[in-house]
Formats: sequence, C-alpha cells, structure tokens
Amino acid sequence: MIEVSQLNAGELAALLHFHADAGVEFLLEDEGIDRFAEFAASAAIRVPAQTAAPQERAQRPSERQSAAAAKPAPRPVSATAVAIPGEEAIEMARRAAEAATNLAELKQAIDSFEGCNLRASARNSVFPSEAGALPILVFGATPSAEDDREGIPFSSAHGELLAKMFGAIGIDVAQTTLAHTVPWRPPGGRPPTPAEAEICRPFAMRLIALAKPRFVVMLGNFTTRFFTGSTEAIHALRGQWFEIGTPPTQAVAMLHPQDLMTAPLSKRLAWADLLAFEQRMKQANA
Repeated sequence: MIEVSQLNAGELAALLHFHADAGVEFLLEDEGIDRFAEFAASAAIRVPAQTAAPQERAQRPSERQSAAAAKPAPRPVSATAVAIPGEEAIEMARRAAEAATNLAELKQAIDSFEGCNLRASARNSVFPSEAGALPILVFGATPSAEDDREGIPFSSAHGELLAKMFGAIGIDVAQTTLAHTVPWRPPGGRPPTPAEAEICRPFAMRLIALAKPRFVVMLGNFTTRFFTGSTEAIHALRGQWFEIGTPPTQAVAMLHPQDLMTAPLSKRLAWADLLAFEQRMKQANA
C-alpha cells in the first residue's frame, strides 16, 4: 500500500481529482482510522457474547421478561418525507416564482421552496439576489461543491476560468449576473432528473424576466438543452443564437469552463465564440 507521503504533487492532485469526481466533498476525520482493527476488536467482543448465549436461553421466563423490561425502548424511526407529485410541484414553483417582484424576493422564494427534493440534500440555494451592472446573464447547469458550500454561483475553479474567458474580451464577469438553471446541487454532482429540471424551470425563467438582461449566455450541454429544448450536443450548438423567455431575450450557447478543462483544445473554439459574442454586443450598441 502506497502512503500519501510517498506521492508527489502531481500524483496528489490526481488523487484529489479522483475523489472529487467520485462525489467525495469533505474529509470528516482529522486522522485516519484503521477500520480493519475496529472490525477485529468488534469480532472479539462478539465471541464471548455468543458463548454466553446458552446460559441466557437457560434463564427462567420471568428472568428473561425482567431483562427485556430493563432494556431501553428503541427510538422511533422518523417518517420519510412524502414526495410531492411532479405536476403539483411545478405549479407550486410557478406560483412562487411569479409572486416575486425582484431578485431578492425570488431568492427568498427559492430558499423557502419545499417542492423539490434537491433542496433537502443541498447546503445552500445558489442563486443571485441582485443583478449585475452589465446586461449579461450567464447560466451554468448546477452548482459545484464549492458553490453549494458558499452559496455563491461559480465560486470554484469554473468561476476563475469563466472570469478569464470574459476578461479576454474586456468583460468583468463580476459585473454580470451569474446563475445556474438548477439552484440546488444534486447529490454527488449527478445530473438533475427531467422532473427536477422542470420544477426549477419557473425560477430560471423568472430570473430572466426580473434581471432584464440584453444577452443570456448558456454554458454547456445541459443549460443549452434546458432553454432551447434541443437534443444536440454543445459542440453542435455553440455559437448559435436563440430567443428565450418572455419577452424574448437573445441567448447564445457557449462551451462551459468544464469543457475547456476536460479538453484544452476546445479553448480555440471558446475563443472564437467569445469574439463573435463581442462583435454581437458591439452591433447591438451601435
């Protein structure tokens, strides 16, 4: 077995990435625990108990009844939360979203919403409470582990790369409005189910209506399909413009920062899309 102390920096980074991809988000113990030793100790305790079993069976009924009465009653098992049917949950989300008159109220509605099971497993609702100074709304798919922990969209390495991407064309991403189509991180970072996505849709559409952006940037496969209904992959949709929301807002599909991390050769495609986006903004402002 290789000790951690024997790994170099690159191997340690690879190991951390492996655990992150597997859904491990936190180390709950400061020191390692030898589970094999724990099991051996537990087995050693069980052996004397088994040898004492015949003597216990030889007890008179009255003695067994007294022993049973002395044992504490088991704790009641908490009832499992009843799932709200999909159509009813979508309607609940629609009513909650439409009642919000600004982004702060919309975030509050999301924080208190109980119609989506993702809210129960997430630490925070990751959603903007106010719009940025620039009329650009950037949507990712779902919060990362860091986003979930901080309650802030794009607070991980994805956000750092996103800032560099937009900074290359002179846009301060901190002045845009950053959000996710689904405001709660699914367990282990799995993709949202179609039902979960539909429950979250009213909140995303209401965000567009309240933020009133001039442009929406849809990052990655899930986000672009979420808003356009297309089944094509992002490499087929990137650079294309759509109209989404009511009233219609111009939206462009782009590669997600994760796409660039996974395939660095895609950076040239992202750069071409950013230049086209810059040109589109200049034409709109002319």
